[in-house]
Amino acid sequence: MSDAAALLKDIFGFDAFRPGQGEIVDAVSAGENVLAIMPTGGGKSLCFQLPALIREGVTVVISPLIALMRDQVRALQETGVAAGALTSGNTPEETDAVFEALAAGRLKLLYMAPERLAAGSATALLRRSNVSLIAVDEAHCVSQWGHDFRPDYLRIGALRRDLGVPLAAFTATADAETRAEIVEKLFDGEAPHAFLRGFDRPNIHLAFAAKDGPRRQILEFAAARKGQSGIVYCGTRAKTEGLAAALRDAGHAALHYHGGMEAEDRRIAETRFQREDGLIVVATVAFGMGVDKPDIRWVAHADLPKSIEAYYQEIGRAGRDGAPAETLTLFGPDDIRLRRSQIDEGLAPPERRAADHARLNALLGLAEALECRRKTLLGYFDEGEVTCGKCDLCDRPAEVFDGTTAVRKALSAILRTEEWFGAGHLIDILLGNETDKVRQRGHQVLPTYGVGTEYDRRQWQAVFRQMMGHDLVRPDPERHGALRMTDAALPILRGEAQITLRRDSIRTASASRRPAVKAMVSDEDAPLLSALKAKRRAFAEAAKAPAYVIFNDRTLIEMAQTRPQTLDEMARIGGVGAKKLERYGADFLAVIVGEAEQMHPTRRKLAGRTAGSIYDRLLAVQADLARGVDGVDKPLSCSASLLAKVAQMRDADPSALERLLGDRRAARFGPAFLDVLREAG
Repeated sequence: MSDAAALLKDIFGFDAFRPGQGEIVDAVSAGENVLAIMPTGGGKSLCFQLPALIREGVTVVISPLIALMRDQVRALQETGVAAGALTSGNTPEETDAVFEALAAGRLKLLYMAPERLAAGSATALLRRSNVSLIAVDEAHCVSQWGHDFRPDYLRIGALRRDLGVPLAAFTATADAETRAEIVEKLFDGEAPHAFLRGFDRPNIHLAFAAKDGPRRQILEFAAARKGQSGIVYCGTRAKTEGLAAALRDAGHAALHYHGGMEAEDRRIAETRFQREDGLIVVATVAFGMGVDKPDIRWVAHADLPKSIEAYYQEIGRAGRDGAPAETLTLFGPDDIRLRRSQIDEGLAPPERRAADHARLNALLGLAEALECRRKTLLGYFDEGEVTCGKCDLCDRPAEVFDGTTAVRKALSAILRTEEWFGAGHLIDILLGNETDKVRQRGHQVLPTYGVGTEYDRRQWQAVFRQMMGHDLVRPDPERHGALRMTDAALPILRGEAQITLRRDSIRTASASRRPAVKAMVSDEDAPLLSALKAKRRAFAEAAKAPAYVIFNDRTLIEMAQTRPQTLDEMARIGGVGAKKLERYGADFLAVIVGEAEQMHPTRRKLAGRTAGSIYDRLLAVQADLARGVDGVDKPLSCSASLLAKVAQMRDADPSALERLLGDRRAARFGPAFLDVLREAG
């Protein structure tokens, strides 16, 4: 076993790398300059933490948020790794301990915020500290094209030159311009070894919905996922406070977070979210970058995000443990007007504004997509091969219609009123509503007056929203948001192009119609999972640490499903490394064995019957094969009710067993289960 593989198992408790991790670890460990673009939740931190243990000396990790650094340091220390952070949140004792470990040569990873590099003393300290590698997390912060620009990231390139060590940069979102700027600013334009991993997060369900009472839509979405950790992103500070209060009134544990809060209040909110199960944070985008909580089960946007990169990064905070997660993004014409005006009224040069409009167009194209959202999203990141089945449009294909005539009527109304009015007045003209405003301007005599009565006001609002989403019209900030045509609208107006629109049925497409997220475990295993979580919570509270630092949800789920009976079996659970096995193994094993002694309800029904003893043998076989013959495959198990059905089969029929188990379980367990049935026969 190689050093990397051995450390992966012994320290981090994993039998195998995730796709793409291994080759990045090898390149970083070998001292190459590396740029790795990996999806959020794809395991970026391991790609610099593991090489830090392989290489001599200290690895300096530049990371943007104190909360993130503290959590990663705590998690590393739990596994027995000598790690520390120098942040403004340190106690004097913590800082002294870091300096002492550096001086003694014990420290392997040192986390620092980029702002600390502004002090000359920091560079002097690093020169004395046998630094062998610089790792940069959230590397897109160096780019002024990106959405999280941090000026102090510009100092990192100089630090690399000063120390003369290799640099590994990691980010989840970086388009072509951002990648080019990372190479220029961090690597002096010399191309590093680049790894562009797939952006797909197949465990995340994607969904968008037109706004139709957004507070109600968010409350219904949260109600279907009660007890699960989630984030709701809002466009304004006031909305975060109001929506958090509404969620609390509905019985949820919820709090708000925004940049206008006192620093101590923000810190308390971050700490609660990291440590408490089932808490919802309603936040502006001030919350999130660097959030390392792996068991966030859903992310909702009460308002349209700023860009497709921002959207991707924000939803990427869900399901980082690989278990199922869901998203919902609400949007409406007011969101589009706001985002357009923010771009147009900004101080950026024209080429930057054009790029920002293009980014917004990509997000609006995703919102107004007519087929698979994952295909649209990954297409933006130049990924062509897409398998979905986990978005609202794959669940229920969009109902569409030829919207060419409707759009031409709307564009004609815009032109005949000289592009001076918003959608509300234009809809009155199309519907033939003789309002005071229509009469005052003589618009009741226009050729377009009353030509749109085939649709009602709500349907016309949907048409205008989709026209804005397709960038056929834009609000003009100099005309108080009046709609103006873009060049893209001209072919449709002239009859040279057609357009397909969604037939919005807003009332019937309510967010509440989405089923709740798939249960984490079967009904039979749920009581054991709850008991394991309670034990984890007790350890976390005693250590004043986030629960996932003890074990993450995925590890507890595997424990509940495979039910190890010995420490040897516990050691095979993903995420249980040697240090954690020594520290926690016996306590969690006691929970599992204690629960097992009470006999599983499904097994109790078979008591006194031949099927009962067959069930026990099947359970033992399953435990041996839960991670495959070689013990390195993805965990797999059968529910207790499924095992009971196998135990009660009258003959060892391979085809009948395959139909019962399904392809994956039949491939893993079928031959061994058949042997048990034949021996019993």
